[in-house]
Amino acid sequence: MNPLFEPIIDGILTDGYGIADAFLSPGETTALADQLHRRKEAGQFRSAGVGNQQVMVEKAIRGDEIVWLDEATAAPAEATFLQRIGAFVEYINQTCYLGLRDYEFHYALYPPGTFYKRHLDQFRSDSRRKLSVICYLNSNWQPTDGGQLALYLPNPGGIEHTVTVEPVGGRLICFESGRLEHEVLPATRDRLSLTGWLKV
Repeated sequence: MNPLFEPIIDGILTDGYGIADAFLSPGETTALADQLHRRKEAGQFRSAGVGNQQVMVEKAIRGDEIVWLDEATAAPAEATFLQRIGAFVEYINQTCYLGLRDYEFHYALYPPGTFYKRHLDQFRSDSRRKLSVICYLNSNWQPTDGGQLALYLPNPGGIEHTVTVEPVGGRLICFESGRLEHEVLPATRDRLSLTGWLKV
């Protein structure tokens, strides 16, 4: 039993989502946030789009800026993160038999006041995304800073239940890409994360 991964899986099976509050150590969180800022200063970030086959920038829906990670060019802190994700994928496959084969991750930077309206991560034309993963890189985040992730959980009888998750540095949240609609609420300061999908 892996004490880091098991609570995430238990949460997904029980509640539809799982959280690990110390998936990254404070040092790892800071190193990745620093690397995000270096990539930002180097001009690598682009406005994120919506859609799959035809991607369009729609600021009324989504306001974050992103840059994709590539294992071949990953900095040491990024490589360590991706290795841990790889171990997580292997553990899930051994315990839950999901048949995950791949993963993809990008940095996401939400400037103050930006958001991502309610949506589902799995495309209608592409069902390979099975689990959504968000790992937060924010330091000293306070509830008054905003930027919560709102998860809309279906309940028996059709009554929806909403859970909000604070984007605290080092915290990872994982949920089913094709099941849980969610949104990113506006923040009053830059909101940083590594966001990605575990795919079949």
